[in-house]
Amino acid sequence: MDRGLTQEQGEARRRAGGFHRRLALIFGLQLLGVIIGVLLGLFDVAPPVAVVVLLAIISILAWLAARREWRSVGRLARVVDAWDEQPDLDALAPTQLSGQTDADVVSLARGLHGFATRIASYNLRERNFTRDASHELRSPLTVIKMSADMLSDESDLSKFGVRSVKRIQRATREMEALIEALLILARESDVGAGEEEFVVNDVLQRGMGDLEQMLEGRAVDLKLEEPARFSLRASPRVFMVLCWQLVRNASQQADHGTILITVLPGAVAVSNRVDEEPAIDRHGFELAIAQRISERFHWPLELQTRDGCEHIASIRFPETLPA
Repeated sequence: MDRGLTQEQGEARRRAGGFHRRLALIFGLQLLGVIIGVLLGLFDVAPPVAVVVLLAIISILAWLAARREWRSVGRLARVVDAWDEQPDLDALAPTQLSGQTDADVVSLARGLHGFATRIASYNLRERNFTRDASHELRSPLTVIKMSADMLSDESDLSKFGVRSVKRIQRATREMEALIEALLILARESDVGAGEEEFVVNDVLQRGMGDLEQMLEGRAVDLKLEEPARFSLRASPRVFMVLCWQLVRNASQQADHGTILITVLPGAVAVSNRVDEEPAIDRHGFELAIAQRISERFHWPLELQTRDGCEHIASIRFPETLPA
């Protein structure tokens, strides 16, 4: 193995700089041809037209030779330019290059091949993870949710048991939203998945029931105000998960009071209003996920605090459509 490696290193050293040497030879021969042509013209050995034709032929031959030397680099450039989610590993393999290829170009091809191999492995792991996580995490959550629903129908449960079942149901709904958000962020190619044109107000109205269930058991009121109305060309699932995270974060900040969702022109704001005591400054994991979603889909997230007792998180949508 060491002997084979030594031979490969020796071959690489022998080919190192070969591209520059061949270019120097090409332009050296071109210069020699130009000098000969000029001398022939000066001493009237050949007519001026023949000298011009000779210089043109020499220039064309030099250009063709230089282009031939650049062919391997151009081939790699075309492969990289056509690089999609799944790179063509065979086209980037150094074995596809000719034996006369310069060592620098071979090193470039080898590096690109190794990088493309790692990217392909990463994409495969991403797909396997999101598929397995989507199934393995949602299945036990479904069992917990169904069991909690059946327990809630029992008539002989104590007050403590009823409160415990409600906490289990609320935690299950929050876990479902969290898994949905994490899976969206884990899918690198899910930016344009499930895109459709939808009215923001309609999606929020349909999701109010789920949001109220998430807040069940808290001394918090949830309200929706719609002074504006607009549409988006995006994934309604992603939009609702983002709103879900903002509402959940607002509920963590305020132990009581009112959470208000307001549809503004080109934006949606989520604010928590506290009746008596100041809001608890408790920016948690939900807000970090919302920030990552907003960066992922280019929906800027802005945070404001008014009078020290009202926290407002607003999402701006640069590209809106009329409702």
